[in-house]
Amino acid sequence: MPTRRTALAGLAATAAFPATGAGPALSEAERALAARAASWLETLGEARGAFVQTDSRGRVSRGEVFLRRPGRARFAYAPPSSLLVVADGVNVSVADPRLKTFERYPLAATPLALFLSRRIRLDGDARVTAVRRTSSGFEVTARDVRRAHEGQIALAFTDSPLALAGWTVTDAQGRSTRVQLEGLRAVSGLPASLFVLEDPRPRSPGRGKM
Repeated sequence: MPTRRTALAGLAATAAFPATGAGPALSEAERALAARAASWLETLGEARGAFVQTDSRGRVSRGEVFLRRPGRARFAYAPPSSLLVVADGVNVSVADPRLKTFERYPLAATPLALFLSRRIRLDGDARVTAVRRTSSGFEVTARDVRRAHEGQIALAFTDSPLALAGWTVTDAQGRSTRVQLEGLRAVSGLPASLFVLEDPRPRSPGRGKM
């Protein structure tokens, strides 16, 4: 069963893959692939599909994913997990109703902000360190140059048709969490309620006061 930490690491670390100013120089063909993938992400509006997450210990969890760019995403884990990870355009919330836990992080403080931003910049703080061809397409590896010691993300794309197939997050200790997307497709009319997640816990007298 995924923990809140692996959920946020595996799902919220869906970074876009800007620039190449730091790290090995890329060939013109590699730069073109990275730019092509970034352009595809920018054209993605609403989408839904399924995901399969495999953590560093080989534990597998599944669920549904809903996207509404810019700013919004929902990852709903299937039983026996009850985790929800929701980006509402301002914050990323992680809730486990079964365990009655709830955590909230500023969207801008997570790599999801890069993936969900209106414009995928090719000159931002996340820098491409490698681009490689795979049997079904290509993979773009990037890391945040401000926190290069914290790990990296490798995003996998299919080539025909071009589409995001998943990603692998590797942390500073070399532990990897892999997320595979299944049947991700463009849709329209997703309800706004999918991207709202309130703290389900009873409000205590002192909670919420500054």
